[in-house]
Amino acid sequence: MTTERLDAGAVRASAERADASRSGAAVAGAEEPGAEDRDVPADSLRVLFDPESVAVVGASGNPEKWGYWLASGALAGRHRRTVHLVNRRGGSLDGVPFLPALASLPAAPEHIVVAVPPQHVRPVVAEGLAIGARCFTVITSGGTGAGTGEDAADTERGLASLVTAHGARLLGPNCMGVVDTESELRLSWGDFPSGQVGLVSQSGNLALEIGRLLARAGQGFSRFVSLGNQRDIDAADALDSLIAHDATRVIAAYVEDFRDGRRLARTLAAAHAAGKPVLLLTVGRSEASGRAAASHTGALVSARAVVAAVCRDAGALLLDTAGELADVALCLLAAAPGGARLRRIAVVGDSGGQGALAADALSASGLEVPVLSAATRAAVGAYLPPGAGCGNPVDLAGAGEADIGNYARIARTLLLTGEADATVLTGYFGDYATANPAQAARECDVARELAAAVRESGRALVVHTMARDTPALAVLRQHGVPVYERIEQAATALAATDRLRRTGPQQPATPPPPPSPLPIATAPHRVPDGGYRTVRALLCSYGMVFPAAEFVSTADEAADAAHLIGFPLVLKAMGLAHKTEAGGVALGLADEAALRRAFGRMREATRADHYVVEAMARPPYAVELIAGVRRDPAFGPVAMIGIGGVTAELLADTTLAMAPLTPGRARELLLSLRHAPLLTGWRGAPAVHLDAAAGALCALARAAVEHPELAELEVNPLLVHPGGAVALDAHGVLA
Repeated sequence: MTTERLDAGAVRASAERADASRSGAAVAGAEEPGAEDRDVPADSLRVLFDPESVAVVGASGNPEKWGYWLASGALAGRHRRTVHLVNRRGGSLDGVPFLPALASLPAAPEHIVVAVPPQHVRPVVAEGLAIGARCFTVITSGGTGAGTGEDAADTERGLASLVTAHGARLLGPNCMGVVDTESELRLSWGDFPSGQVGLVSQSGNLALEIGRLLARAGQGFSRFVSLGNQRDIDAADALDSLIAHDATRVIAAYVEDFRDGRRLARTLAAAHAAGKPVLLLTVGRSEASGRAAASHTGALVSARAVVAAVCRDAGALLLDTAGELADVALCLLAAAPGGARLRRIAVVGDSGGQGALAADALSASGLEVPVLSAATRAAVGAYLPPGAGCGNPVDLAGAGEADIGNYARIARTLLLTGEADATVLTGYFGDYATANPAQAARECDVARELAAAVRESGRALVVHTMARDTPALAVLRQHGVPVYERIEQAATALAATDRLRRTGPQQPATPPPPPSPLPIATAPHRVPDGGYRTVRALLCSYGMVFPAAEFVSTADEAADAAHLIGFPLVLKAMGLAHKTEAGGVALGLADEAALRRAFGRMREATRADHYVVEAMARPPYAVELIAGVRRDPAFGPVAMIGIGGVTAELLADTTLAMAPLTPGRARELLLSLRHAPLLTGWRGAPAVHLDAAAGALCALARAAVEHPELAELEVNPLLVHPGGAVALDAHGVLA
């Protein structure tokens, strides 16, 4: 097998092409064979992260090739494990000769890294399995064989099946490798600084970017796992391993393809319970990653919104950029362990302008900048010039220039008072030695005093400074004090840390007991279509309330139905997605003449074949909601609740959670809406019947869970009022 053409540029280019091909959807749809619910013990990946022996197949002595970086990285840990280098053309690296084949090794390696051209991947893996290898990291991309698209995917699935059938594990294909700085395993291209952040990523270059950002701030990785195409080891497996990894204090992940989303959600919740905060990046914020929708629910439930809801309920944090991830990770590592909030912030600025802008940035991020007590103002004021502001923000007004030690004295005072959860120092500190090198030693001493005050108080100190990479800042970073170049970075990091600490995993909902037997659904049955008549009957069988109704085709049938139901009435045309805009709804019809006139106009406007005559529901103090369930390809049925009616998409006031729901969870969702005061009694109006509204949500969610033939199920509007909840329209979309 040849390694002549597997150079670093080619592998990196193919990896980036794979990144681009995957980035079109935040939550990919196709589940892999073996993607069923599986909880793999974290210690099953010991051979991935800390093998007793490693073989690099495709090793090279040429620094332009991936085989060189993999081989040199493996050799860096040879004092901890046996390292074999394989290349059929021979050669050597660092005095270690290349052997011609795996069969030439004196003993079977536990972990084999495969960096050979695609057509040679399967033979290498088969040879490794034959000699007893237990783990394979496949760097190679391009489908690991001939073909593209689905043919390549089938080839990769076949490779994974071959590996797992032998009880071994597979990382990749099309991955950048794996790094464990604690076990000194470096099987990847690039530099990975050591630190306390564990990273799982589907993008190699993004991992390098995060690594550099962390390194500049004095941090780095405890582990890095490049997932590649996730044909065996997936994001949940890798994250599970980090939960049990003592060297990892913060977990970061970039995931595009969530595979078994519910399993991943359980993993995120387990990490939160273990005190390991998870910071997640994914794609899908732009309209470019949107899709056409067949209902209001589809329009209002984006793939990223689902991920955001999952993170919220699992106690993880969904972020937007690599820089934001690095900033938040630094703040989390610096903050005192445990669940203490970081809500109240004290600000110390070198100038009134910097202090005021810092206060604005913190407040805009949802944090508080409280007025300090008289005693604290007096204690701080003792170090300030006369007239300096000390109410919060504290204006140093030259006190730092007068005596650089005042930075530590004032910060220590604020940290120890307990009136603030964290202190932000903004301005010039760290830059004195730049202008006057003679001050370098003193400035470093003050940095150590600041770090000591943090340890003594048990509270966080965050430094924003115009300086960059000076000795004093290095001291702060060495002691775990985060340093930011821009105040908005500090504000975002503190706010995100506080948000993470005030959220916790929701208890997963268990399906409610079966409904009482009703004629239509003594047991779940397949729904033949998504029309109103069918969906209405389905939801009635789950306990939802609808107005009395008759389905008709002619004006005479409508008149007969009206006399059965009683006036006033509603007439609706069937088969329209947006009935109101199309002239397919007539409200408050008071008599037969009005009904017949409305029927004629509606038939002319819509050309509909079927109509429904319904009792007019107009309870006082009612609020229109929209409730829906969309079957997400990765996370399964996801429930949505929001302010509904014709303004549903305009207001876009919705919230999501995985279905099914408990009544308590449904109430929480209702009360989390921006317009929730409308439900609890706005301007003296009575509150709506929240229990009835929650019950309707639970019924809808359960119906969707038990009917997977429906890709979407929606009620809009759901009219909630002080006396109960009644559904006025319903719609389904067949999968």
